[in-house]
Amino acid sequence: MMLELLTACSSSPAKKSSNSVSKSSSLYQELEKTPLPKHLPMPVEGVSRGQLVDTWGNARSQGRSHEGIDIMAKRGTPILSATDGFISKISSYGGGGNAITIVGYALSQHYYAHMDRFGKYKVGDEVKVGDVLGYVGSTGNASTPHLHYGIYLYPNRVATNPYPYLR
Repeated sequence: MMLELLTACSSSPAKKSSNSVSKSSSLYQELEKTPLPKHLPMPVEGVSRGQLVDTWGNARSQGRSHEGIDIMAKRGTPILSATDGFISKISSYGGGGNAITIVGYALSQHYYAHMDRFGKYKVGDEVKVGDVLGYVGSTGNASTPHLHYGIYLYPNRVATNPYPYLR
C-alpha cells in the first residue's frame, strides 16, 4: 500500500494563484522581508520529526519527480500551517485533490494536498503558524491518507525539499 501511495502522489500547486492580498499591504511586505526559517513546525498534528520519511524526488508517472514529502497520518488528523502568511489558493481538483497554498515567509509557497476536508479559511485570509488548515485525507491521486507538503521558493517557484526544514 505504501508503494501505491508513493507512486501515485504527484501533486504540485497550480502555476497561477488567485492572490487577493495586495503587494502594497503590510502583511505582504512583512512576509517579503522575513526570511524562511531553517526549521519549520510540523504541519500534521501529533506527527514527530522522527516519523518523517524523505520522499522528495521519488519517481512519478510521465517522467516527473515528487516535489514534496508525504507525511503519513490517520484520516481526519488536523493539518497545521507551518508558516505565517495568507491563503493564495484553495482547490478541489487535479492530482492534489483538496489542496491549499499559503504564501509565507520570503514569499515562499507552502502547498498542502490530499485533504479530507478544509478548515474555516478562504482565499485572502491571514493564517498563523499552527492554525488548522484542514484534515488529512486521500483526495486527488492519493490512495492512502497522508499530507503532501511542498515548498516553492520565490521568485521563480523553485521546488525545494521540505524534509530538511521539518527535521
